[in-house]
Amino acid sequence: MINDEVFLAYGFDKNIIKIEPLNTGLINSTWKIKSSNQYFILQKINKNIFKKPRAIASNTRLIAEYLNKANPDYLFVAPVKTKANEEMVKTAADDYFRLFPFVKNSHTIATVEKPQQAFEASKKFGEFTKLLSNFPVEKLQTTLPDFHNLSLRYQQFLGSLKTKNKKRLQLSNELIQSIKEHKNIVDTYENILQNPCFKIRVTHHDTKISNVLFDKNNNGLCVIDLDTVMPGYFISDIGDMMRTYLSPVNEEERDFSKIEVREEYFASIWNGYMSQMKNELNEKERKMFIYSGKYLIYIQALRFITDYLNDDIYYGAKYEGQNFVRAGNQMVLLQRLIEKEKVLQKIIDE
Repeated sequence: MINDEVFLAYGFDKNIIKIEPLNTGLINSTWKIKSSNQYFILQKINKNIFKKPRAIASNTRLIAEYLNKANPDYLFVAPVKTKANEEMVKTAADDYFRLFPFVKNSHTIATVEKPQQAFEASKKFGEFTKLLSNFPVEKLQTTLPDFHNLSLRYQQFLGSLKTKNKKRLQLSNELIQSIKEHKNIVDTYENILQNPCFKIRVTHHDTKISNVLFDKNNNGLCVIDLDTVMPGYFISDIGDMMRTYLSPVNEEERDFSKIEVREEYFASIWNGYMSQMKNELNEKERKMFIYSGKYLIYIQALRFITDYLNDDIYYGAKYEGQNFVRAGNQMVLLQRLIEKEKVLQKIIDE
């Protein structure tokens, strides 16, 4: 539901605009708006997830100002200012809305279907980080605290083992043991945190392909959905690309035999990202490229099994055992990645 005060804040006449709901995300509510032959994208921020919407506005404004000066030719889809010169609208109901211009002749892709799409997306995420390499990252606010904090996720997993739901605990026993056997992924992460060779950069943190705009020729235009942009390590962006691009099926797939790691898609991620970041990543960071996938896949497996043991209080469940299936799915994907590690390393070496 869009409050009338939102339209007033942007100077729209509600009687002459057209509103079309878009189902393009799991977090925020989104609409396509047409006014006077102009199109816009309107979003309502999910304040249950993003506790400080003003932090998102601040980060976006700082990045927009920096890119406008340092790289004015870069396509950055900045929010439309309200009549009061604000990046977003806060309604009387304490809801937050922001408006974006609709980029003509652009489209998004829901699922990676071709290696070239993976190349274009990884190239755009790499370009975004590269162009902001000299940005004072300490000025960015953290919009989702501990979002990719693997150490915390592992501790939350251990805490969930004290669940009172003994049936779910028993059903998960084999999966829990498998997760514990991969604790070395946490140890590596903690070593990275202590290693000054790993640079904290402006990181997108949500690099699924739907967060890239493509032109009519399927060339990447720019990255969008900057709510999760905050200080972080490159492994977050690479890891999320590997988690969502490598397999032909996503975490909802119940037939685990369909899960695989496609080498040509890995090559596309490496080539696309490194086409932009080859002079940014140092040797020790490059050695952690494949680890990035293990890191993010493992985080997601931990989050799913933790939620399952906690009676689905975070993600919820559309059917009994959904988060158990998701966790198992991700652990199979992790195993497929580990099995192909030597093959993937050869792609990098070549």
